[in-house]
Amino acid sequence: MNLEYGKKYEELRAELREFLRGWPLAGAEAALPPPEQEALFRRRGVARGYVYREFPKEYGGSQQPADPLAEAIIREEYWRAGAPGDILLQRPSLLAPTLLACGSEEQRQRLIPPTLRGELVWCQGYSEPGAGSDLASLASRAVLEGERWVVHGHKIWTSRAHQSDWMFGLFRTEPDAPKHAGISYLLIPMRQPGISVRPLRQLTGGVEFNEVFLDGAVTAAGNLVGRRGEGWQVSRVTLLHERKLMGNPHLLREQWSQLLELARRTRRGGRPALADPALRQRLAAIEGELRCAETSAMRQLSASARGAEHEVLLSLLVTKLYSTRLAEAIARCAYDLLGAEGLLAPGEADVADYGNTGTATGWVEQYLFSLGPPIAGGASNIQRNLIGERGLGLPRDLRKGK
Repeated sequence: MNLEYGKKYEELRAELREFLRGWPLAGAEAALPPPEQEALFRRRGVARGYVYREFPKEYGGSQQPADPLAEAIIREEYWRAGAPGDILLQRPSLLAPTLLACGSEEQRQRLIPPTLRGELVWCQGYSEPGAGSDLASLASRAVLEGERWVVHGHKIWTSRAHQSDWMFGLFRTEPDAPKHAGISYLLIPMRQPGISVRPLRQLTGGVEFNEVFLDGAVTAAGNLVGRRGEGWQVSRVTLLHERKLMGNPHLLREQWSQLLELARRTRRGGRPALADPALRQRLAAIEGELRCAETSAMRQLSASARGAEHEVLLSLLVTKLYSTRLAEAIARCAYDLLGAEGLLAPGEADVADYGNTGTATGWVEQYLFSLGPPIAGGASNIQRNLIGERGLGLPRDLRKGK
């Protein structure tokens, strides 16, 4: 198996590494507040064609031709350098591509550039108390009154709603339409009297999720994305990009390396825990799964470079389920190594700096956090149904009334 990218791409890698030596910033620029430093370096990445490649220049992107291999190298090198590239999570990685695909030209011009710059913070209004995995059962509603939508409802598990300027979400606008129809995709300003946000404290002790109450909240008629009543189709675009954020093989490899380091420095019976045959077997099994994940990612990349994504559809369907389970297995193994220290609760510093595994409480926080991703972005049981039905062609699962 030839895992080399070729001369053209290795030259790109060398150029990237030279560019990324400029991070962290030095001199007078190092005195800038961290957000300004990141924004400055991100703009330089856009100018070089490394950042926001898929977005046209008029929206703040670098407008580069699609090249899966180049994009993979850029992700690898930015990850290695810890440099600020594309902003992840629910801003450019979710809302901006959705607007690019489904939004009006006015929406693209008005919202994509400040979103890419990080000036607009977004939250996602999908889940409701009675509509989680079965999202099409949502009950929050919006009524068009003149030139504005009036919105009533209750959203839950809304990440960073307490910090957000806007929400993109799904609301029922045609109450008499069939279940998956009659739903519209709306953009709603968060800072208004008709919206209240209640934080939800997580198992880790942090507050990232919230429930959002909409009681007569309003948004302009022009903040409808796509056609009225066809929000379900628009939401599939957003969900596709959300799932792309999960299963990062570089993150899994980093977590694995941290686990090995913990096993080396932990003592059992006067010896390093890594010398325990039972633990070594467990670690070998985890590394085998990690290498499977990395190989699958390379296979998907190769297919994408050939324009043959249809060859790896099953692999793509499995990625989210497999990677979240593997991340949980790595964190669980580390947690078991902690012994009595596993009883310590994570502190505020652990919650604020996810991935810091230099302390026992940092590992506790990582293990507790690992229980969440198997639910986020499509719960594992729902993913298994998708894999069975769409990937393997099995009969559809039994559903109510069918």
